[in-house]
Amino acid sequence: MEFENLIKLINTVSESNLTGFRYEAAGIKLRMKKDFGGTISSWGEQKQNFANEAIIHSDIEASQSLVDDAPREAEEGNIIISPLVGTYYSAPSEDAKPFVSVGDTVKQGQTLAIVEAMKLMNEIESECSGTVTEIFVKNGQPVEYGQPLFRIC
Repeated sequence: MEFENLIKLINTVSESNLTGFRYEAAGIKLRMKKDFGGTISSWGEQKQNFANEAIIHSDIEASQSLVDDAPREAEEGNIIISPLVGTYYSAPSEDAKPFVSVGDTVKQGQTLAIVEAMKLMNEIESECSGTVTEIFVKNGQPVEYGQPLFRIC
């Protein structure tokens, strides 16, 4: 990602109502989380200071702690959480069959749903193999960062 595009992305997220954002492409991973003061903290591969509003940390463990804080396992099974704020879609289009339903068997890496954020469609993939035992959200519902989406046993 070019520097100018990165600045535009940071400014867009900063000015929006989003509280979190994750971007992955071409080996680049970028996560931004806005605190209540309007500051964006971003975690990525390189350490650079872009503005007073955003800092990119090289500490990958810090970004992993955001994910680790979210509930991964409940009483039984794995909980798949939303990696970003957006709108949940259970199917690739309005008239298409949902990616998965309760009772479906899924494999690790299989697409479970889409979360749309800033007109970008982000596929939510299964982190494990198993059976979908619970779907916590409905099609078209807004979701938050870290919100549980599926239980897979």
